[in-house]
Amino acid sequence: MSEKRIKVCLVGSSGGHLNHLFMLKPFWEDKERFWVTFDKEDSRSLLEGETFYPVYYPSNRSIKALIINTYRAIKVLRKERPDVIITSGAAPAVPFFYIGKLMKMKLVYIEPFDRVHTKSLTGKLCYRKADVFIVQWEEMKEVYPKAVCLGSIY
Repeated sequence: MSEKRIKVCLVGSSGGHLNHLFMLKPFWEDKERFWVTFDKEDSRSLLEGETFYPVYYPSNRSIKALIINTYRAIKVLRKERPDVIITSGAAPAVPFFYIGKLMKMKLVYIEPFDRVHTKSLTGKLCYRKADVFIVQWEEMKEVYPKAVCLGSIY
């Protein structure tokens, strides 16, 4: 009997959020996976050879982007059917988290490293939906009481 392979969706804005997820390579490198991020030079370069779906940007605090990316989340998640969605933010994470929750997928949110004492907007929006909410600083457990502190990814 073979072990079921886990399929992972990694969602993040390009730049630091995407690099953060890429640093989890020891976790995801042996798993079936796909990426969701902005179609920008840094993303294309970092994810060369990986399956990736572009999302609309600029997306921060944009209702238009939220609507477009919600439709993209529905389309991508229906097609790919991942077991788990992992994100470190920012804006593209929100529609993927909410649609993923409706589709009964496991959700893991990683609050970015630079958050030591305050919540990120994406963290605020994803905290209650996350099956596992990870912080990288012990101080953040005061901000997010149900969070798990795993220390720095860096």
